[in-house]
Amino acid sequence: MLPFAITYHLVPLYLPIFWPLDSFESLYTALTVTAENDLHMYTHVVVYHGIRQQNRNDIKNGSILRLTTSPYQTAVQLHERIQSSSMDAKLEALKDLANASRDITFAQEFINLDGISLLTQMVESGTDFGDLLSFTLTAFVELMDHGIVSWDTFSVAFIKKIAGYVNKSAMDIAVLQRSLAILESMVLNSQDLYHKVAQEITIGQLIPHLQGTDQDIQTYTIAVINALFLKAPEEKRQNVIRSPTPINDEMAHQLYVLQVLTFNLLEDRMMTKMDPQDQAQRDIIFELRRIAFDVECEPNNGGSTEKRKSMYTRDYKKLGFINHVNPAVDFTQIPPGMLALDNMLYLARHHQDAYIRIVLENSSREDKHECPFGRSSIELTKMLCEILKVGELPSENCHDFHPMFFTHDRSFEEFFCICIQLLNKTWKEMRATSEDFNKVMQVVREQIMRALTLKPNSLDQFKSRLQNLSYTEILKIRQSERMNQEDFQSRPILELREKIQPEIMELIKQQRLNRLCEGTCFRKISSRRRQDKFWYCRLSPNHKVLHYGDLEESPQGEVPHDSLQDKLPVADIKAVITGKDCPHMKEKGALKQNKVCARMCLSVCVCVCVCVCLDTWVESMIFHVKVCSIMLVM
Repeated sequence: MLPFAITYHLVPLYLPIFWPLDSFESLYTALTVTAENDLHMYTHVVVYHGIRQQNRNDIKNGSILRLTTSPYQTAVQLHERIQSSSMDAKLEALKDLANASRDITFAQEFINLDGISLLTQMVESGTDFGDLLSFTLTAFVELMDHGIVSWDTFSVAFIKKIAGYVNKSAMDIAVLQRSLAILESMVLNSQDLYHKVAQEITIGQLIPHLQGTDQDIQTYTIAVINALFLKAPEEKRQNVIRSPTPINDEMAHQLYVLQVLTFNLLEDRMMTKMDPQDQAQRDIIFELRRIAFDVECEPNNGGSTEKRKSMYTRDYKKLGFINHVNPAVDFTQIPPGMLALDNMLYLARHHQDAYIRIVLENSSREDKHECPFGRSSIELTKMLCEILKVGELPSENCHDFHPMFFTHDRSFEEFFCICIQLLNKTWKEMRATSEDFNKVMQVVREQIMRALTLKPNSLDQFKSRLQNLSYTEILKIRQSERMNQEDFQSRPILELREKIQPEIMELIKQQRLNRLCEGTCFRKISSRRRQDKFWYCRLSPNHKVLHYGDLEESPQGEVPHDSLQDKLPVADIKAVITGKDCPHMKEKGALKQNKVCARMCLSVCVCVCVCVCLDTWVESMIFHVKVCSIMLVM
């Protein structure tokens, strides 16, 4: 290999080609003058991207070729220059080394010259400061980022030196930034180095760097803290937030600051609109579709363009996007911008079973009862950002941190995954329709806030707390809180309640009876599956007889009494059985759709049983049977 290489020039990039020069004699001759005149311009500033024999055909016709020194020769020269006794020459050499080290071809040659050891010795000697030290550490970081050298090879003396730069109260910003980056890589890439770093630096020593104004330093500091949490044993990871002794106010405040600054890193994505024309961003939506409907996917070359567009539109509707034709438009709202799409993709990749279940479960429901996954994810992400106050500066006197967010390196994404499943569960419990979307979001917000108030120590505990905060429980809590308010317990209120209660009860009675008299159309449920057959039932005006009968199709209005051939005298009713105790539900208990409607079922027990599936009829029938003084079995 000769000490130079032919490169082609695509401004401002220079790509070396390592070919035997004797096979390019005519080309060498043609380029000699240019190379000799310009060599000093490119020797130390070229960023190498090695192109060898196997990929030389990648060079396009018309590319300008120039001669420059090979990576090996440059590595040799820089290896000598950084050991110069002249501080100015050494500084220039370190600048060039930091720049050239970004290329893996050069990095390999420099490392082969034992360049990493030379840099570590320069750091351990402690003789370099300011820009000299800054460029030394920069070159070290760039070289190590290629993954050629193992992190386990470094001495304790080197670790102590780097940790010392971080622990100093007044340190050059560039040196501090590189030192934090080195510590993060050490912790993440070596379990042995984690223990050594943990002995030299503590989270308490890192916290002061969060109080500065330099956002880069704050970001690197958070990265080191997260790395320490991630690599720490489970029991030690919780020491800060599960200490047997109470956490003092200062520590609580610093943890709160750390929490706020960590979540503020999401602000950029939260305020970034999606570009509907950006193919890379649109590919993420395609990925969501592929994961959800993999078995339904068709080859791209199959069918006409219109057919494929129709198929995509159908699937995007199932995914719950507002814009079925171009879902990218849904993510142009800020906040939450691209952060919502990031969360959806995280759920699809890391909790694939839950993602597929949510999408397919809702796509199989009737249109008005489906919980739109896309719209829900966007609004939920926005809500979580509001709850966690993403983008707001930390308060000087606040101590409100949540321990569970320190137990996972992707805590916000995991938080979203738990909450989107909660939203889907609450939607079903409320039997919501599209018109109830905002009501469901309000209930979900209350569920999340109440669970966070309990300060769970882990995300699993948070999930468990949410399980106990069903929609029914929220209603009970709301009622209890209203009743416990002082105004509701005052003597005038109690007297008024006692006075108007009989009138209210009579009003409720009339409303229930009127509902029974109007009648309702029900679907017939067979032992196999729900069918498109109907039957109608209504109470006679004198409240003594139930008229019912089969219908071929759902009626548009009330069905006259005389068209309903079957009758059931109210006096013959022996019992009204509701919910899971209903005999029909016991017989069909294994069916999924029957489990869903179990709470809405009732059986009117005479010589035969009649099964009804509607809340209003459950309440009205029980009320009317009570009025008629017939035995009620609940």
